[in-house]
Amino acid sequence: MRTAVLASETDFDGWRVAARGMRLAGVNPSEARFRVGGAEGQGGLFEGLSAPTVLPAPFKTEDFTVPAAFVDLAREVILHRAVDRFDLLYRLLWRLVDEPDLMKVISDRDVAEALERAKNVSRAAHKMKAFVRFRQTHDARGEAWVAWFEPAHRVVEKTAPFFQRRFTTMRWSILTPDGSAFWDTERLSFGPAATRDMAPAEDEVEEFWKTYYASTFNPARLKLKTMQGEMPKAYWKNLPEAALIPELTAASQVRTEAMVNTPAPDPNTRFSRAMAPDLHAARPEADSPPKTLDEVERGVQACRRCPLYRDATQGVCGEGPSSARLMIVGEQPGDQEDLSGKPFVGPAGQVLDAALEEAGIDRSDVYVTNAVKHFKHEPRGKRRLHKTPTSGEVQACRWWLDAERRLIKPKAVLALGATAGLAILGRKPAVMTERGRALALDDGSVGLLTVHPSYLLRLPDKAARAEARRGFVEDLIAARRHLG
Repeated sequence: MRTAVLASETDFDGWRVAARGMRLAGVNPSEARFRVGGAEGQGGLFEGLSAPTVLPAPFKTEDFTVPAAFVDLAREVILHRAVDRFDLLYRLLWRLVDEPDLMKVISDRDVAEALERAKNVSRAAHKMKAFVRFRQTHDARGEAWVAWFEPAHRVVEKTAPFFQRRFTTMRWSILTPDGSAFWDTERLSFGPAATRDMAPAEDEVEEFWKTYYASTFNPARLKLKTMQGEMPKAYWKNLPEAALIPELTAASQVRTEAMVNTPAPDPNTRFSRAMAPDLHAARPEADSPPKTLDEVERGVQACRRCPLYRDATQGVCGEGPSSARLMIVGEQPGDQEDLSGKPFVGPAGQVLDAALEEAGIDRSDVYVTNAVKHFKHEPRGKRRLHKTPTSGEVQACRWWLDAERRLIKPKAVLALGATAGLAILGRKPAVMTERGRALALDDGSVGLLTVHPSYLLRLPDKAARAEARRGFVEDLIAARRHLG
């Protein structure tokens, strides 16, 4: 048995040096052991690795390289709490010498396990960003903020730079059972593990936060399983607002019935949400671009880049496979999309579905989205009538559309109408003149233009509507040809 002693549970550099040394020495995974210093006595990095084993032919040390994908994956997996994480990574390292394309075989048991652990670490980092709650304290230097958090995995050093960017002018400390992070407005540093009693129990700001949380809790949209999926109970003990959840959920049915039975207010006299303090005015998406479609979804729901969120029921993101070769971009959600939270489910969506089928395109293979993610409308009696977004609103929402395009990487992007064309091309196109042309986009994909399905619905003449529909289907067929 050959043993390497690492400096800490997250000592990636130490593991990397030790693992490479063992592989060069021909130490089989079954004979390799990694442990953290302080356990079972002391020793150097290569404790127990006395004499190198004869290298098995045809292995050559000068050919010993690993793909960058493995190095990046290993950095994440090291942060996982699984005790066998070092062994798993060494097995992969051992195999990569003879199987250089191993990391591309996602069905491989070891590769799949490593990818899953990296995913769990990424999820733990996201939860830390979402659920850390700072409490106000004071010391000799003045105001400071302290948070206690218990992450699912050892992600405090990975996640601390996020808080550094977010709270640049604020002195803060994040204490965890694995280690601590400190920001003094100039330097980010890390310290030893902490205990919960080192953090303040509560502060004055907490009551304001609880009041705000209770006032924005919408019982009509309560979905317990979804809520617990995004806010697992394991984190509730560290969240001030969690103390309110049992009472709010218990009363949700009564409150929902009261909301349904309350007459709609006069739109000319109703209270404007613009008059209320916007406690979410800070734009979290400004820090860094979303890395997943789930992050896009959550970001859109909290987006305050333009005023359209105030009168919409919810933001409506795109829908479809993350590997879609064709992306279809509409103008904005309609009334039914606003209520359901899904794109193209109303009358225009039905026209699109039928045309896609006729063009030989399976909608389930297409990513459909909109240039603007909130429903812009004006009340007209009991109805909400569509209003065209301004160029400023389109530009404000382009952050999210660009994120979708970057993550999906479609081969072709089909814009439905002039507003979608503006979002894709950065200029308002003449749709009828430019439709059918292949337009080069800045990300290397092909841009195409056609009319919006709602245009077909508005045509009063049956013959003209049939002719316009044929042209619309032809544009979809042309888009399909660009997919290869």
